[in-house]
Amino acid sequence: MTAALTRATSRRPAGMTAVRAAALGAGAILLGFAGLQIALAAGAPLGEHVWGGTQERVLPTGMRAIAGGAAIALGAATTIVARQAGLGRPARWISPTTWGIAAYLALNTVGNLASSSGVERWAFGPATAIASVLTAFVALRTRCG
Repeated sequence: MTAALTRATSRRPAGMTAVRAAALGAGAILLGFAGLQIALAAGAPLGEHVWGGTQERVLPTGMRAIAGGAAIALGAATTIVARQAGLGRPARWISPTTWGIAAYLALNTVGNLASSSGVERWAFGPATAIASVLTAFVALRTRCG
């Protein structure tokens, strides 16, 4: 099994291997945040760690609904970045959307780093910065559609 995987990987250009690794890394971070949003939507008592540290424990109903929507958006973003890296069907809209995701993550990083929540500042900020760079790398190194 390992030999077959090595042979399959060695046939790919080195650049595509790096692009796919970047997409997988960004996807892992995005799915981690999606999991957090699902937990928040389900009522996990983590409110003080999100929304700039302005909430207490369980989010109010409206914010829980927003967290559910955010989980869906993060899952969609993961799929888009993977498709841009060649892990799915190409489409014309994928490339500009991937750049938009990278830009959104960069803006999100600024918000996280400015947060009064230590978790947002010291954990989420670096994670979104890394995801932004990885996503931009995927967008820069590929053409889709």
